Amino acid sequence: YFFLDGFSELGELRPFLFIPFSFMFVVSLFANSLLVYVIVSQRSLHSPMYILIASMACIDLSLPVFFVPHMLLSFLFDWRGISLIGCLFQMYFIHLLGAFQSTLLLWMALDRYFAICTPLHYQEQMALARFLKFVIPFSIRNMFAVLVVVSLAGKLPFCLRNVINHCFCEHMALVELACGSTTINSLVGLISVFSVPVTDFFLITASYTVIFSSVLSSGKSSAKALHTCVTHIVVMTVSLTIILTAFLSYRIRNGLPAAIRIFFSILYLFFPSCFNPIIYGIRTKEI
Repeated sequence: YFFLDGFSELGELRPFLFIPFSFMFVVSLFANSLLVYVIVSQRSLHSPMYILIASMACIDLSLPVFFVPHMLLSFLFDWRGISLIGCLFQMYFIHLLGAFQSTLLLWMALDRYFAICTPLHYQEQMALARFLKFVIPFSIRNMFAVLVVVSLAGKLPFCLRNVINHCFCEHMALVELACGSTTINSLVGLISVFSVPVTDFFLITASYTVIFSSVLSSGKSSAKALHTCVTHIVVMTVSLTIILTAFLSYRIRNGLPAAIRIFFSILYLFFPSCFNPIIYGIRTKEI
């Protein structure tokens, strides 16, 4: 049995964290639900690009549900306890949905590539049967990578400490409490980061490089093409910057306060859920 003790340094001010995080939670639920409703209810938006945006909204809607309610109760009523099974369950779905956030950005980049670079074959390439060849391998990769990380964490011996200095069951925060060697866990965690979000980032970058090269060389529809891509690039840049900052804050400490590390870890999961539906709603004219 573990106790989630994030932001304990704030003492009596800790309960006041309920206010900003509960506001962000409501914004996330409302904005993503509204975005999904608009796309589902409008037949004109039933095209691959908008279906992918709706899928991102579903991920952003689901992700906070796995950790924010428990975190808010912890702030308000000091309910900090969680079992090892509950912790591993929470960890699996948090990291799995987080992995799919970056993978969805990759699928969006592929959608824009087919729409701009091969417009005559767009409907053919984005047909479900064709597009599944991009969906299935990356989905299996995400599930396998997260399952390995969580399984290895569950096999560690915990014997001395049971206070997790975090607001949810983040991988490295739990691993730090183990009695034995955690070298393999740190290595596998590092490999999973490079095999999922970093790999997605390089593939996305390659896709947009080809897109921009094609647009600039043809000189046609450049403004429209750039507009449809910039929204995805803004979301990708913000998301991956926060993810890498949170990841590095646990491995390059240099006296970094625990509260700052916890804040970045919460931010990389929570902020995109609030930011993405707003930026897609504002920048996508049809929505």
